[in-house]
Amino acid sequence: MAGGATPNSDEVAISLERMSGIEEIDEKNMTMIAWAGTPLQTLQEAAIEKELYLPLDLAPRGSCTIGGNIATNAGGTEVIRFGMARSSVLGLEVVLADGTIVSAMNRMIKNNSGYDLKHLFIGSEGTLGVVSRTVLQLQPNSVSTHTALCALSDYQSVISVLNNLKLSLGGGLTGFELMWANYFEGVIEMVPTLKNPFSQGHSFYLLVEYKDNDLSSGAQRFEDALVSNIESDLLQDALIAQSSQDALGFWRIRDAVSEVLPLLGPISNQDVSLPIGLIGDFAEAAESRMKDKYPGFKIMYFGHIGDNNLHAFAYTGRAEDVKPINTDIMHMIGEFGGAITAEHGVGVLKKQYLPLSRTDNEIQLMRTLKNAMDPKGILNPGRVL
Repeated sequence: MAGGATPNSDEVAISLERMSGIEEIDEKNMTMIAWAGTPLQTLQEAAIEKELYLPLDLAPRGSCTIGGNIATNAGGTEVIRFGMARSSVLGLEVVLADGTIVSAMNRMIKNNSGYDLKHLFIGSEGTLGVVSRTVLQLQPNSVSTHTALCALSDYQSVISVLNNLKLSLGGGLTGFELMWANYFEGVIEMVPTLKNPFSQGHSFYLLVEYKDNDLSSGAQRFEDALVSNIESDLLQDALIAQSSQDALGFWRIRDAVSEVLPLLGPISNQDVSLPIGLIGDFAEAAESRMKDKYPGFKIMYFGHIGDNNLHAFAYTGRAEDVKPINTDIMHMIGEFGGAITAEHGVGVLKKQYLPLSRTDNEIQLMRTLKNAMDPKGILNPGRVL
């Protein structure tokens, strides 16, 4: 997505896969200490064994490591409730470019004893230091999950439903995944194992997930919230999963991106952020402008939306169109006041567009930090800046 972890021919790649394992799970304080090379899924499963929950989840959970998640400030599907990876990190151990080990292994939620140094490294894409260990904040594990696939007619209804569900479901709203018709219907057409659960087409499809610990009334609360939005004509239809298999089927449509991407040919694969109220306008404007400029242009949209994140796959079938389409989308992001990258970083591929999302003074401060902490440019050179 950004090229930040792709080594050039004259570079050395550092593997932390042998720095793997969990040092401690503190059930009383709900914290976990782990080595940076530990796969995310290993941490998730260890937390569940203690009836706790690590609120960070990504599709490649079995292969991605917590150190990489931290270095890129990974997002995932539950950011709307629990925030980015940053929100789950209490402390870090980091190795600097000169070999200095900085141990900031804080275990407390509140600690204002000077600068909170961990935030220098979270999301810095390995350019300021190498994460070696971490202290993670865990959460109580929810005992029940409720999932629904909904249909809507327009983007303004999406915003209204989002705000209504935040009000009626509170902190239990963990998933809000929006799929435009061009994505939803496209993946169903291209992936033979997928079936459309709706009898007619709609403009937008929304996957909603709600978690709670109320076995007696949680399901009814979820259903009531959806019915209320149907009665207000905001939702055109809603299918509530009656089993874990139903829920898995809904999520398979959302997660079919990995199966579809290889079928699209040369693509502009974009991960951007925008003010929630402008995402619909941006999507319409981008598609309209690009269709006029690039013959055969097609685009597929989906996104977490509740956390401002939009994913877009644009393609014409011609490799020579990818780079100019990238540039056009990046400049439109600047025009709409968005962020050129939401959860995959700047890396190499987006660094030329950084001024579209950051001011000159912000970039200069980033350079000051980089020059002070890594004056010889040893760590991930040529990335971000």
